[in-house]
Formats: sequence, C-alpha cells, structure tokens
Amino acid sequence: MRKFILTSGAVILNKQNKILLKKDPIRGWELPGGCVETNETIKETVIREVKEETGIEVEVIKFCGVSHEIKNSICNMWWLGTPIGGELQTSCESLEVGFFDVQEALALIEIQAFKQELLLCLYKSGEPFYISY
Repeated sequence: MRKFILTSGAVILNKQNKILLKKDPIRGWELPGGCVETNETIKETVIREVKEETGIEVEVIKFCGVSHEIKNSICNMWWLGTPIGGELQTSCESLEVGFFDVQEALALIEIQAFKQELLLCLYKSGEPFYISY
C-alpha cells in the first residue's frame, strides 16, 4: 500500500507586493511550507511552517489550489497569505530568506513546477487550481 505525503505551502505577499522565499539546502529557492503533522490542519501547517522556516508570522487569506507530484506521492496544498509579525531569520531548512518582487522570485526559483505554483497562486482567480506533474 502506497502512502501519500500531504504538505501545505504559501505565497506570502507583503505590503510592497514582494513574495517571501526561502533557500532550501537541496532544492534551492522556493516558497515556504512543509508536511502536515498528526492532529494538525493543513491551514495550521502552513502558518507553523512559514514561521519555522522564515521567522515570519502570517495570516492566511485564501486557499489557492493543489499540486500533485505523482512520482513522489506528494499532494501540496497552496495558500495566499500576508505577514502579520516576526522578523526574517534562517533555520536548518532555510539557508537564506527574503522578500522579492515577482520577477526576482521567478529568476531565483530554479524548479519549473515551483514557478508554476507561484504564478497560479498569484494570478488564478475563481476556482482553486489543480495541477499534476
């Protein structure tokens, strides 16, 4: 029986419309997020993960959609949020953290699927998105 991993991540936009990114030691620049833990909602997960990885406290504004990594058996839940406190700080999961405008963020992110998730969270209106890769 195959198990699936459930994650929750977010596009966090500050008042200057800059996007919060973290630099993962393996994957490089990406949106913050991580695995849902036992007895935790997917919304609680994204709030916790963003704080752990970047030092930023966030408010979730809306659910954006789902990306399904078929080969890795991972379902990623995506949110849009805004900072409400904290200060930028790194962790064992983030070599660097910062806010970047959209073009800077797209240039920093190397993995194509991560770019697509970012753009869908920012610009897809109406129904939540679903993509698989």
